[in-house]
Amino acid sequence: MPDSSVLMKPSSGMCNMHCDYCFYCDEMQKREQESYGFMSEETLKNVIRRTMVHARRQVNYAYQGGEPALRGLDFFRKAVEFQNKYNRRGIQVHNAFQTNGYLLDEEWCRFLAKNHFLVGLSVDGTKETHDACRHDKKGSGTYDVVTKAAALMDAYGVEYNILTVVTEKTAAGIDEIYKAYSRRGWNYQQYIACLDPLGEGHQKTEYAISPETYGRFLTRLFDLWYKDWQKNRQPYIRQFENYIALLMGYYPEACDQRGECGIQYVVEADGSVYPCDFYMLDEYRLGNFNENTMEEMDKRRQETGFIKRSHQLDPQCRECPYFFLCRGGCQRYRDPVEGSNYYKNYFCQAYKSFFEHCMDRMKNVAKTGMKR
Repeated sequence: MPDSSVLMKPSSGMCNMHCDYCFYCDEMQKREQESYGFMSEETLKNVIRRTMVHARRQVNYAYQGGEPALRGLDFFRKAVEFQNKYNRRGIQVHNAFQTNGYLLDEEWCRFLAKNHFLVGLSVDGTKETHDACRHDKKGSGTYDVVTKAAALMDAYGVEYNILTVVTEKTAAGIDEIYKAYSRRGWNYQQYIACLDPLGEGHQKTEYAISPETYGRFLTRLFDLWYKDWQKNRQPYIRQFENYIALLMGYYPEACDQRGECGIQYVVEADGSVYPCDFYMLDEYRLGNFNENTMEEMDKRRQETGFIKRSHQLDPQCRECPYFFLCRGGCQRYRDPVEGSNYYKNYFCQAYKSFFEHCMDRMKNVAKTGMKR
């Protein structure tokens, strides 16, 4: 198979924090078994061994949750050991680790730096916007703990980026958030629109973000980013970098900006495999690394029509002048079009507004080239 993307949940959905908008808590409640506990070393071995055998050039392993650090540092030492053991053909191996930062200490940071793990640290802006949704088990804010983890990673040379969920509160505070990130030297950023609960409609929770607000957020964030680009000091913002790469004729690296779902192996703690982190439901289960071959799981992927469904965009979308950049967005943000087999992105108007205001400047960046 080609370059492989494997996302594992070593601690299933267990977490030492409570975030109001947690999409995985919602998913777990919609399946027969909510949590699968901790992943065993035997399951870890089977995942790595099988993916190494099938890989052609490289394998990307990512660890997420819940909170993956709950599984303990020895588990990840074992992961590196298995990677070295089964990598018999010089396959490039990349490791990523998405964390809330709560358990990171000096020992963790030494390991992450030594083994070149790319860390994604979840931070929702300033102390005010972060603590509004991201709490500890007692309901207190977690911003101070998380920023201490960031400082510790800085001290040990851990490579990390910041992942921010965009709610109404973070969208409204983007000017101060952008400045705060700049002051801290957080130059690698990713912003993800907050997900509504799966299959329950939109705008029914306090944290939900409307298309109007999201469009204003993207536009304002780009305004700030572009001013810094003109001064050759812009941060890396994943979404903008992918749009500009498309304008330059390159293929986007972010799956939600490709127009179709990619081939992923998302692995629950028991070894069960799903096609996407946003669809880890019983009806989408492809198999289990402890029981099935990858060929069997790929066959099941085809039978479910999961990837094919991402091609079923409303024909009006394909006629839009911005479709070559939008591409319909992520399947998880799409809603079925009544009376058809098509889907349309809930944030369609947000993207149109954003592109209308920012397209000329994006084209200028693409024409000039990224200055870094």
